[in-house]
Amino acid sequence: MTYFMSILMGIIQGVAEFLPISSSGHLALFQTFFGMENMEEKYMFFTVLLHFGTLISVCMVYWRDIVDMIREFFLGIAALAGRKDTGVAPPPARRMVMLIIIATVPLFVMVFLQDAVNQLFSNSIMVSCALLATGFILFFSDRMARGHKTAKNATVADALIVGCGQALAVIPGLSRSGTTITVGCFVGFDRKFAVRYSFLMSIPAILGANILSLKDAFEAGIIWADVPVYLVGVAVAAVVGYACIRLLKMIAEKGRFGFFAYYCWIVGALTLVMTLVQN
Repeated sequence: MTYFMSILMGIIQGVAEFLPISSSGHLALFQTFFGMENMEEKYMFFTVLLHFGTLISVCMVYWRDIVDMIREFFLGIAALAGRKDTGVAPPPARRMVMLIIIATVPLFVMVFLQDAVNQLFSNSIMVSCALLATGFILFFSDRMARGHKTAKNATVADALIVGCGQALAVIPGLSRSGTTITVGCFVGFDRKFAVRYSFLMSIPAILGANILSLKDAFEAGIIWADVPVYLVGVAVAAVVGYACIRLLKMIAEKGRFGFFAYYCWIVGALTLVMTLVQN
């Protein structure tokens, strides 16, 4: 692993992880059409660290929300332990913790379907169709009526529906951020809240996936001499990811996903045609 490759992978990770273009879909198509080596298998520990880099970028952007949620999480546990019922509605940060926990539940179902999902990476027709679907999701997202729900009045059902969208987005070609923001708008979320909720609910998803991958990474072996090179890529992924989150917040809040929709349509259509021609 060279420093150039580490920096390049950090840039790709930071951009593709958060912009609504499906990083998993692009990875699958590149491996299929350009014969790329499977970076995730060859440099598994580096891949895990890159995801931690993008996790850092989410924490950098939303650190105030995270601090508030951690505090309210423990205050909520203390209130339950003391059985204190003041009759006052819980603070928004405490409700946000509840909504994120509920939205994470559907992901546990996908753990049992992991082998089936992994097989989709080699199915370029399926990935192309999923990219086309992502384009339609983003296109209709811009045309949805403005909602008004926030952490104060979002329901358990709303959180479950958005969580199901996040679970479906494990399919390569479907954008996690694009899907969750769009589904959030569909259930009536305020657009700014939908964006914030989408990124905050990604924290347990990314963290959980990386913890599960750490065991495989250690079993595959770690080249400790390359760790300093890896850390450069992690830093780049964090910085680029931070910039991309800021950019996506601005674009999504204004309802301007159109460019990404056309991009997904073009890439999806081209790869679908190429696959059919090759077959």
